[in-house]
Amino acid sequence: MTSNVVSGQGGDPAGGLTVEVIETSSLGDRSYLATDGEVAVLVDPQRDIDRVIAAAGRHDVRIVAIVETHVHNDYVSGGLELSRVTGAEYGVAAADNAPFRHRPLADGEVMTLSDQMRLRAVATPGHTFHHLSYVLEGGQGAVGVFTGGSLLYGTTGRTDLLGEDHSEELARHQHASARKLADMLPDGARIWPTHGFGSFCAATPSSGESATMGEQRVVNPALTLGEHEFVEQTLAGLDAYPAYYAHMGVKNLAGPEPIDLREPDRADKHELAKRLDAGEWVIDLRSRKAYVISHLAGIISLGLDGAMVTWLGWLIDWGTPITLVGETRDEVAEAQRELARIGIDKFAAAATGKPEELAADPAQLRSTATASFTDLAAAQSGQQLSGLPLPEVILDVRTNNEYRTSHVDSAVHIPLYELTRRVEELPPGTIWVHCGSGYRAAVAASLLERTGRTDVIVVDDYFDDAADSGVRMADA
Repeated sequence: MTSNVVSGQGGDPAGGLTVEVIETSSLGDRSYLATDGEVAVLVDPQRDIDRVIAAAGRHDVRIVAIVETHVHNDYVSGGLELSRVTGAEYGVAAADNAPFRHRPLADGEVMTLSDQMRLRAVATPGHTFHHLSYVLEGGQGAVGVFTGGSLLYGTTGRTDLLGEDHSEELARHQHASARKLADMLPDGARIWPTHGFGSFCAATPSSGESATMGEQRVVNPALTLGEHEFVEQTLAGLDAYPAYYAHMGVKNLAGPEPIDLREPDRADKHELAKRLDAGEWVIDLRSRKAYVISHLAGIISLGLDGAMVTWLGWLIDWGTPITLVGETRDEVAEAQRELARIGIDKFAAAATGKPEELAADPAQLRSTATASFTDLAAAQSGQQLSGLPLPEVILDVRTNNEYRTSHVDSAVHIPLYELTRRVEELPPGTIWVHCGSGYRAAVAASLLERTGRTDVIVVDDYFDDAADSGVRMADA
């Protein structure tokens, strides 16, 4: 988690308003704490509310309000628990008919937080039907707007999370909502979106780390394209999103339970061996660099150095027993926090140590060969590389959009999120697996090894360098 204070430019120095960004980079989301120096409002808080309380403590302010832009599909909200802990008013779209205690908010409603700070709700359907944005107003008017999944940096929130049947209608709403915000705010107003920093909730990849409304008027398709062109572009760019999203909205609308970060039961090396032998999901939290050197047979590489929470949540069947394995307790605790954000906070067990220390039998230890795209280029030319068998299958586990943009000649494409159910499509023989940077390739290799494949080589390299490395690419 990283955070920084945003004030001054685009803010309201005369009124003393400050907006702190509370970033959850692993999910590509941001929460916000806005304050006048005495009281604060939280926008779209994550489930681990201790970070929010700490931010308020650093500013020495009292949280008096919490608001949600929408019922989130990519994480479990901490808003309800935060309101219980702090006594703050909890604002949620009235149209969502939430069953828990809250302040129902509708278009145009103003929350007066202090003499110098107000929050104005603006109906901005598109990402969801009942989506609200919140204009932050100081003593001299609008400072900026918290846009949730509406207007993002250079893009907008995706419109298919409520089902493909609604995606076109919501795309039209998204276009109108973006223009509604642009019409009501000055060029200097800041934009503070919740999504768009790697989140799958963005329709297309976002650009930039900050923005004003004036900047977005020039670059954002919702503001530069007509409705028809925007809708076509938005729908054409949509790709698959994580399977765990199906559970988030339901949990958030029902009212999430408090986070549980208690340490899981400890597993010794013999219990760990039993879980691996039984085919359970045992997760190696170390980096892929450490994984390929040495790991336990059957363990799944999902290192904390990548999007562990997104891929684990996407790949597992919901409710599957999970055992976390790290070198230290801090690694396990970090993984717990990350996974609790998507509602996974019950674990079968946890273990700590290096593979050599956790192996009940030395025969459990494995290693995985790696290669570069330069090596793959040589292999395509039939050059026998020292210690590396030539590929009989080149497996691309990137997303559909990535593959369509550019791919290796004759590569078999199975997105990582489909691999476990399509593994039988892969013919026998040596597999060289690649992705965009090496992280997903290592995950794929571990999943393949778990099925008994021992003939997998990880291309641990950046796909953007493939063509320059001499790899033969498919014709565009």
